[in-house]
Amino acid sequence: MSSIGVIVILLVYLAILFFIAHWAEKKDNIRWTNNSYVYSLSLAVYCTAWTYYGSIGVAAKSGLNYLPIYVGPIIIIPAWIIILRKIIRISRLNNISSIADFISLRYGNSRFLGAVVTLVSLAAILPYIALQLKAISETFHIVTKTHQNSLIIYDTTTYVAVALALFASYYGTKYVDASEKRKGVITAVALESILKLLFFVVIGIYVTYFVFDGFEDIYNQASKFEYFEQRNSIGSTENAMNWFFLCMTSLFAIFLLPRQFHTSIIENNRERHLKTALWLFPLYLLVFNLFVFPIAWGGNVLFENQDVNPDTYSLLIPQYFNNELITIIVFLGGFSAAISMIVISSISLSTMLSNNVLIPYTFLGKLKEVDQSVNSKRIVNIRKVGIFVLIILAYFIYRFFALDYNLVSIGLVSFVIISQLAPSFFGALFWRRGSKLGATGGIIIGFLVCVYTLLIPYALGLTNNMNEFISKGLFGIELLKPFQLFGLDYLQPIPQAFFWSLLFNTLTYISLSVSFKGNYRERNYAEMYIDVDKYSNNHENAYVWRGTAYRSDIEKVLVKFLGEERTKRAMAIFNTKYNVDVSEEMADARLVKFAENLLTGHIGTASAKILISSVVKEEKITLPEVLKILEESNENIVLNKKLTDTSNELKKITSELQIANVSLVKKDKQKDDFLDTVTHELRTPITAIRAASEILYDDDEIPEELKKQFLQNIISESDRLNRLIDKILDLEKLETGKQKINPEIHNLVAVIEDTIEPLEQLIKKKNITVHFNSNKIVNAYFDSDRIVQVVTNLISNAIKFCPENEGIIAINLTDKEDFIHVSILDNGKGINPNDFDNIFDKFYQSDNQNIKKPIGSGLGLAICKQIIDIHKGKIWAENNINSGACFTFTLPKNKL
Repeated sequence: MSSIGVIVILLVYLAILFFIAHWAEKKDNIRWTNNSYVYSLSLAVYCTAWTYYGSIGVAAKSGLNYLPIYVGPIIIIPAWIIILRKIIRISRLNNISSIADFISLRYGNSRFLGAVVTLVSLAAILPYIALQLKAISETFHIVTKTHQNSLIIYDTTTYVAVALALFASYYGTKYVDASEKRKGVITAVALESILKLLFFVVIGIYVTYFVFDGFEDIYNQASKFEYFEQRNSIGSTENAMNWFFLCMTSLFAIFLLPRQFHTSIIENNRERHLKTALWLFPLYLLVFNLFVFPIAWGGNVLFENQDVNPDTYSLLIPQYFNNELITIIVFLGGFSAAISMIVISSISLSTMLSNNVLIPYTFLGKLKEVDQSVNSKRIVNIRKVGIFVLIILAYFIYRFFALDYNLVSIGLVSFVIISQLAPSFFGALFWRRGSKLGATGGIIIGFLVCVYTLLIPYALGLTNNMNEFISKGLFGIELLKPFQLFGLDYLQPIPQAFFWSLLFNTLTYISLSVSFKGNYRERNYAEMYIDVDKYSNNHENAYVWRGTAYRSDIEKVLVKFLGEERTKRAMAIFNTKYNVDVSEEMADARLVKFAENLLTGHIGTASAKILISSVVKEEKITLPEVLKILEESNENIVLNKKLTDTSNELKKITSELQIANVSLVKKDKQKDDFLDTVTHELRTPITAIRAASEILYDDDEIPEELKKQFLQNIISESDRLNRLIDKILDLEKLETGKQKINPEIHNLVAVIEDTIEPLEQLIKKKNITVHFNSNKIVNAYFDSDRIVQVVTNLISNAIKFCPENEGIIAINLTDKEDFIHVSILDNGKGINPNDFDNIFDKFYQSDNQNIKKPIGSGLGLAICKQIIDIHKGKIWAENNINSGACFTFTLPKNKL
């Protein structure tokens, strides 16, 4: 394809990224941008042009040696989520915006240490950015079949670098507070992560199944090479050691690379997003590596004995078969991988450069003298210029240095250099004795070892055996050979540099930290970092500070950077959180820490400390005093937690008492209603008996037939009264637990048949048909007398509700796991839905019967429920689909 055509495609692609970033910044689209998948995919910025192209080159030339770069991050994943969650909490509580801030704050807001971390990061990442530009340049010339022009003005990469610098400087500096989330950039990066993976899978499938006949075909053809077996096995113990150190290099890189720290820590909105990242990120790496082998060895087969760069096999293969579409797709995937890294790295490096070098060492004095609007503009401009300059500087590194090396070699050098932050970084999280002196000394010593064993040899030329420094060592001393330092000759240059630099770095860090005690501020932050969960709710309370400070002075500093409105809001939040009187003039340690946190996102931890220190008078505190204050603070936090727990418990008890009180009031009302109903129910038959008796007593001339009717009424009402009293006594015994049952295994079918028999006369009288399959045995565990009582009540209810003609009652038994379900259905009017909650209450009678006045005491269903409850079963009512009601109860099949 022509250069113009490819440039147009790139411009369209970049325009789409600008649009996506702009769209993501809008609040209306936050649900699309603030989610665990966007977060997890943004972590795939780890996969750069090195992954996209370089892994194929390594696999083609060295077989399995491309794997350690991915094995390292994957093996740390189980611990990764724990460590990452801790780092996120520390960063959120302290408004940290970069890895330089994170390390320097832990070691006492050290300005010098922050600058050292920044400079080491620049040394590591600028060549890495240059690597991405190199990949863009080389692949562009392959796609367009052109040669690189020696003049910068004719180099397409020049314009790509400028476009990326403009994009990153615009969207990367939209907020003065560097700890703010950059939704636009991160969403664009997540989209690019999808595209680069998709395009890589496309070329993988194309090579595997269209150029060749599957994995087996590629393997069979590649295995014919003499060197195939040797390259595709770990081999000797020496090779295993090389693998181990390469895995460790990538393991550290996943934490320490500024772009990874930025995406995983600074851009994390919710800790729960880590759960998705825990499986999605390793899966992403796995899918990315599925087709590395077939593309690499397919390229070796196709281009055997040809002088081509294996890094570019993914482009050369489709181009070899004149497939322009696949070639462009692969190029866009590689372009995506490169620009994601460039944008995020330049943003994070610019933040580090401004907050840890430029502002604290040059601009801080000027920023103190102007108002908030000018300060905000200056800080943003510093970062914009920083991003632009860093990318352009990386471009010149690419032009005048990186052209001589392959992608992987430059990437691994960057990994080794950034690994020098590991001892101080992980020491900050897990070791209280780690000090600023140890951290600074360790990083500097480790970096100098890297310079000696890697940077100088690379500058002189790796293959330059004529150079005495490389071939004979410094001053001709064999033990000082940069690639065989102290006689260690079985490690490759990268693993060896990693081993020696980390060894000297760690030893320096530990020895200086143990030999020289850090100041009180270092120990204070050590406690706050290591026990972050303990202090997370009252973070400012854990900050140790003693001196004289006025709130008005601190507020004036805050106004210079936050503005009047935001400062007022912040102070209101502080006053509410700690119940501080607004008229209080003096500031305490909590306000000092609170103010430093507010300024940290704008100007970095070191500058925030310097600014606040300039308006307060601090007194020195000894280390024992710090430990005592922290111990007291810890006791207070524990006490506060206990008080909070006690308060919550009291609230819970109060709530329970209120519920109990409501329940008692309700029960008391029920009791009154119950007594009223009982009185009424008892009075009715007594009144009838009294009336009939008085008539018989007063009138001697009553006809014999009428006299018999009155006597029959007296007997009937007496029986009714007796039954009512029995039911009330039964219910009372059941509710109070006085009624005992004697459950045994019985045939439930036989019990139901025996229950139906006394009711047959009444059933025939109402022309009701009863459906019950009695030709089987269903055993259950129950008291037969009590269940007869339940079934009698339920069938009597069904009879009462059945229509006068064509009434139907069905009795069904269903065997379900540990219980037998008994259902009694009728085809009456059914139950009013409003009655479902009350139907088993005492004296409750449905108004949905077939007669005007309800018949019965209203205790039958209440007694049924109590009996079933004693059997550890359940009873409920519902309406049938067509018509009528259904009562169901359960009985255990065996003893529970």
